[in-house]
Amino acid sequence: MKKILRNLAVLALCSLVATPAVAQFKLGKAISAAKKGVEAATLTDAQMAAYVKESVDWMDKNNPVCDDKSPYTKRLKKLTAGLTDVEGIPLNFKVYYVIDVNAFACADGSVRVFSSLMDIMSDDELLGVIGHEIGHVAKHHSKKAFKTALLTSAGKDAIASTGNTAAALTESQLGTLGESLVNAKYSQKQEGEADDYGYEFLKKHGKNPWGMAMAFEKLKQMEEEAGGSAKESYFNKMFSSHPEVDARIKKMSDRAKKDGFTKPETTPLPKKTNSKK
Repeated sequence: MKKILRNLAVLALCSLVATPAVAQFKLGKAISAAKKGVEAATLTDAQMAAYVKESVDWMDKNNPVCDDKSPYTKRLKKLTAGLTDVEGIPLNFKVYYVIDVNAFACADGSVRVFSSLMDIMSDDELLGVIGHEIGHVAKHHSKKAFKTALLTSAGKDAIASTGNTAAALTESQLGTLGESLVNAKYSQKQEGEADDYGYEFLKKHGKNPWGMAMAFEKLKQMEEEAGGSAKESYFNKMFSSHPEVDARIKKMSDRAKKDGFTKPETTPLPKKTNSKK
């Protein structure tokens, strides 16, 4: 039996966005084996691609994905129109209909946005989050984090024993890799690189890069309203401290002003739906 792991988002925040029909994000069974040394393990680009695809497919299969008729999917498609690839990596977007407030991007260009994050963010703020996550893909941070997860736990033994062929992973291993995708923590340097890339990416594709600063402001506001009690919120995944988020807000705001962009007015959020369909 797969078990539902603890909520990744701020519990206090979830009460603001959750509806009875929304599922909790599933990661599957966590692997219990202790981390081992990685010296003996090798990992080719072909294996990486295969493991990433297997992991993303597993995540999509084990979580409720909004279909094409869903207001969430229609909104995301409209927002991401024209965002087809980054650095030659094809992008694909889906919405998970879950109560967790989160988003993540994978090395293969798969970007997953959670419906409850969409419930609390305006279009510009969502684009800011998406641009930032795409920045992690472009700068290969997502690839490095996934490779580390493979070589330190879930796939290490399988990789070492199969040479250049990607071994099929167990449900437990896929659950562990799913957790690594969602909970990936990056250094301040990497976060800054993702900010810079995301800003230019949005600008290049005709999107207002003010969304980056606005997203950070919203996340800070959410964290403050929750009393800073969350240990695994999306805020804490992106920021290690409040001084850090303040500095990043200022940097993105100053950059947008210098480039002559007008800060968008706050727009009413779309009405929440009680169905992923």
